[in-house]
Amino acid sequence: MSTSEQPREIHQRGLYYEELETDVVYRHAPGRTLTESDNVFFSALSMNPQSLHLDAAWSATQPFGRPLVNSLFTLATLVGLSVGQLTQGTTVANLGFERVTFPAPMFHGDTLYAATVVQAKRPSASRPGEGVVTFEHTGRNQHDVLVATAVRSALILFTPQE
Repeated sequence: MSTSEQPREIHQRGLYYEELETDVVYRHAPGRTLTESDNVFFSALSMNPQSLHLDAAWSATQPFGRPLVNSLFTLATLVGLSVGQLTQGTTVANLGFERVTFPAPMFHGDTLYAATVVQAKRPSASRPGEGVVTFEHTGRNQHDVLVATAVRSALILFTPQE
């Protein structure tokens, strides 16, 4: 490369509507270890004073015997783990969540691993250049135990026309 040539740039982005495939498992890396600090900070930010998340002594007397990671933090992290691979810069807006489940708890020090399947997609009837995509996110801990699922609908950009 000569001194007058500029290097080619590649910008990280998610996938456009046309690039998203149904019935494909997108595995997201890396996972995310959820710490006590994360859990306390998220609970405080979201104004959730639930003792199950904040009071270790009290939680020790409860069925799980220790504090639980805030389930909404688990959900937010589950979706967040998919962003870099699927929707960074290509999402217009989330439309909604349904069928959110937490079949097993997350504890301080657990690592969340995420995968996503595109269940369906269709062009938007009211917003040209955008499509409605339905994602099914699943989260498993370091022991491969299913800890969270969520079905999310989002508006996703079509590939820009030159």
